[in-house]
Amino acid sequence: MERSGFPPNRHKRNYLLQVRSMLQGMVGSILLAAIANSALADGHSKFPNSVHATKHMVAAANPLASQAGLGVLEAGGTAMDAAVAVQLVLNLVEPESSGIGGGAFMLYWDVSERKLLTYDGREKAPLSATPEYFMNDQGEPMKWSEAVTGGLSVGVPGTLKLLEVAHAEHGLKPWRSLVEPAITLSEAGFPVSEKLSASIARAADRGLTTFDAARNYFFNDDGSALAAGTVLKNPEFAATLTMIAEEGSAPMYTGELAASIVEAVKTETNTGEMTLEDLAAYEVIKREPVCFPYRAFEVCGMGPPTSGGLTMGQILTILSNFDLPSMGPSAEAWHLYSEAAKLAYADRGMYMGDSDFVDMPEGLLNAEYLASRAALIDPEKSMGKAEAGTPPWDEAMLRSPDTQLERPGTSHFSIVDRYGNMVSMTTTIESGFGSRVMVGGFLLNNELTDFSFRAERDGKPIANRVEGGKRPRSSMSPTIVFKDGRPVLLTGSPGGSRIINYVTQSVIAMLDWGMDPQDALNMGHVVNRNGATDLEEGTEAVELQAQLEALGHEVKIRGLNSGLHAIMIDVIDLYGAADPRRDGVALGR
Repeated sequence: MERSGFPPNRHKRNYLLQVRSMLQGMVGSILLAAIANSALADGHSKFPNSVHATKHMVAAANPLASQAGLGVLEAGGTAMDAAVAVQLVLNLVEPESSGIGGGAFMLYWDVSERKLLTYDGREKAPLSATPEYFMNDQGEPMKWSEAVTGGLSVGVPGTLKLLEVAHAEHGLKPWRSLVEPAITLSEAGFPVSEKLSASIARAADRGLTTFDAARNYFFNDDGSALAAGTVLKNPEFAATLTMIAEEGSAPMYTGELAASIVEAVKTETNTGEMTLEDLAAYEVIKREPVCFPYRAFEVCGMGPPTSGGLTMGQILTILSNFDLPSMGPSAEAWHLYSEAAKLAYADRGMYMGDSDFVDMPEGLLNAEYLASRAALIDPEKSMGKAEAGTPPWDEAMLRSPDTQLERPGTSHFSIVDRYGNMVSMTTTIESGFGSRVMVGGFLLNNELTDFSFRAERDGKPIANRVEGGKRPRSSMSPTIVFKDGRPVLLTGSPGGSRIINYVTQSVIAMLDWGMDPQDALNMGHVVNRNGATDLEEGTEAVELQAQLEALGHEVKIRGLNSGLHAIMIDVIDLYGAADPRRDGVALGR
């Protein structure tokens, strides 16, 4: 049985039906049934609101991407094979969020080796970049809105190289066969979703009409945004993908496409510094995962240059000092959570950056240090703004905090194959529509704006300052949770600097409160990034406002647009869930 877990929603149902109609004649009956039933079918009795499967599963942010991944799994492909197909289709149907013009972090569970591997495909600054990269002519930092549009914000992309490297190690199916679904859809066209149409309209006055390629692709001749339901073709992307199908990543890093990228970043305003040498020098890095105990589980994530794994580790380790399981999702529990998040985000801003460039404290996850941080939490009163702590550190260095916050322009997918291999991958072009620079039918990232625009403050360096060849700090948090050495949960989300909150809360909801995975993703968000406590508008979370304010929290009600995609593994049973805030579905068999 397959379903999205999405509460009955007219727009999403209509979109799924349009996708199903488009797929007539393109896919087999099993996959058509998956798309047709995904919004409404019942789940397994243990978790009735989630998708149930026993063989394999994919949960991604668009039904066409999930269908492409399921098709690969049905044909006997591995989770890594499916990840290639999912990402390339997402690039086409959700172009505002991710693609080969951006970067990604991947966790891969290799069941044959019983080993967790992590792949860093984060974008890099050009080798020529200096800490003054985002300074204006007056020696002051540019405003984010001034820096984002154009080639200046584009980092050397890593997603395609990550897919190629990881596929070479873990794939079974020929590379070309995994690119074909995106080529077919690019040529035949796909229906524009409500989400994409609305995103285009919002970005019209945020730089998306600045450059001809993006303006001509996303807008009608009269300047209006493409309407939902419009069938959109992308022959230029099909041509790019055809090159990639035949030659792998080479065209993008050393060939014809590389030259086009370098030329594209030479925009008239905010000219970029990327060179052919920068592209040719790009390497995917296999790093050690960040793993830490949480109650009876081991939670594993990605290490620097993302702050996701470490910050999640701090929040959860601090909370392990409190009995959250007995509290349930109450104001008492959310108060403790918000205070723990403040403490962790304070350390994040002070210490975390690309560890290839920045010496970081070894003790950020030290249990004694985090117990001392937990002792700062008063169950009866908010601490206000938290200060960074002093974790154990062999070589102390005074630093200044960085408050640069990533914008949400990201996607996440989770995949389990029939063999037991698993992928948890978060992928991004930074803000919605990235730099707004389009080449080869895809958008280039604006990832360099994730760096601190200031190099120092009060004479002390900022860990996340710009440096040549450095990878900007991220909040992406692809996660795999283990129990007794066996994976039991994959989760992750887009959402800019709020990603850490979204993913951590999904872990708490499922592990501490035993929630059905879909119910955990449907739950209203409570977010704190060491400031006000944000409650998600239109959800049950707003009912917490009075109680949290009574505890001293500054509370703000706002839209919080996560995109969580989770799979829970219970021996042979798989339970999938897709975030109701986006177009995603979970499909399995």
